[in-house]
Amino acid sequence: MIETRLLRQFIAVAEELNFNKAAIRLHMAQPPLSQAINRLEDKLGFSLFTRNKRGVKLTPAGDAFLNTAYSTLKELELGIEHARQVSQGIAGKLTVTALSIAYYESLLSTLRQFRESYPKVQLIIKEMPSSSQARAIVSGEADIAFMRKLPISAQNVESRLLLDEEIVMAMPADHPKAKEGRIDLRDFAGEDFVFTPQALGIGYHSQLIALCEAAGFYPRVVQEAAQIQTLIGLVACGFGVALVPESIAGSIMRDKVLFRRINSVTASPNPAIGLYMSWNTDNQSPLMDSFISMLDFNAGPRVEGMLAARVS
Repeated sequence: MIETRLLRQFIAVAEELNFNKAAIRLHMAQPPLSQAINRLEDKLGFSLFTRNKRGVKLTPAGDAFLNTAYSTLKELELGIEHARQVSQGIAGKLTVTALSIAYYESLLSTLRQFRESYPKVQLIIKEMPSSSQARAIVSGEADIAFMRKLPISAQNVESRLLLDEEIVMAMPADHPKAKEGRIDLRDFAGEDFVFTPQALGIGYHSQLIALCEAAGFYPRVVQEAAQIQTLIGLVACGFGVALVPESIAGSIMRDKVLFRRINSVTASPNPAIGLYMSWNTDNQSPLMDSFISMLDFNAGPRVEGMLAARVS
């Protein structure tokens, strides 16, 4: 390993081509500088300078190594500056995982604002089911996750409820019940349903099943789809109906799929589906703190109003 001090001393001599002038520039005596260059040549195994009565001259190898010395010190300076910016929370990498983010306007707004406010930050966005997000947060592969609530066996994971979404019914636009303002879930006991696989979110899946059972039936699931967009596409094609979070009512298939609120199955309101923000408390990233603060500013009571406007 060659010390950066030796590289700087070599550069000074190479630029001055005079040991005495280089020593003055470096604020040191000439003998120690000559000894330092000798040590550097010993480490490299080749001569950097030719020295004679006419003066000092770079050898061909020394001339080639000068470029290496310049680039090495420049790269080191850039690396130090980047590390400093990371420590200040204005550079680095932030990995965000989420369910389908297209349906959450406050999250999209925050992602856009964060990208504009921190142009030196590599913002990585990954869409994945809640179960995969939970593993990513625990393992440190993700900084922040937007997911359904899952039982996570880790003491260092914290979750905050961002939004409680009503469960609504998605149905083909030509469905006999499409003209009704609100629907009774028990009227769909004989219908075909499309669901997301249980393995992708056991809590979410179980909640929908429990809602149907409270209405007096177990849903006849004829098709599963891992992506919510595919799920809505299946509804549009007539495969069946689907119970979905209220935010999905912003689907681009409004001409083919309608969303209807569900009358309370019991005396109590239907349970809501929560969207949670989760993070690993061992993560000391200032970028994560900045993102959370920005999201808190963007989110608010207006979110519920925007969701409500999407559902008839």
